[in-house]
Amino acid sequence: MLIQEQEGWVIRRATEADVPAVLQVFDEVIEWFARLGNNHQWGTEPWSASPRRVAQVSQACALPGAWVVEAPTGQILAALVLGEPMPYVPAATEPEVYVRLLIAARDPRVRGLGRRLLAFADDQARAAGITRLRVDCYAGGTGDLVGFYESCGYTRISTFNLEGWPGQLLGRRL
Repeated sequence: MLIQEQEGWVIRRATEADVPAVLQVFDEVIEWFARLGNNHQWGTEPWSASPRRVAQVSQACALPGAWVVEAPTGQILAALVLGEPMPYVPAATEPEVYVRLLIAARDPRVRGLGRRLLAFADDQARAAGITRLRVDCYAGGTGDLVGFYESCGYTRISTFNLEGWPGQLLGRRL
């Protein structure tokens, strides 16, 4: 399935071949985080250098709900993975679409792409007849990430702590 965006971007299913490009997006975001002093969300080391992180991204890209955004140049700009809830959050009590992963390049030319991908997740839920979405995110630092999801219509459900990593579970109804 390909979905053409007005900017010329294409949202398409991810494949194993996209893993290096998705890791590159993670590496760029982590470098940006480090410049901001945000060393606790995902650490400071490039994900492409961590066998554990490479395996995580490989597994994510292989899921049926994995999507990437590709520029007309072929560059991967973002990734979105929809699927089952993460094992560290409470189980769903009704059918849902769970945002397992959302990452977008920090390039100012793609500003708003994360928000667009969350709208795409809404579209996927509607197409499946589902009215509930959930997502979890890092709740430390300035809280900006939680604020981003709230600005996209998500509300706080519960907090959790994953081995010292503060998290926030959020949900949205369509």
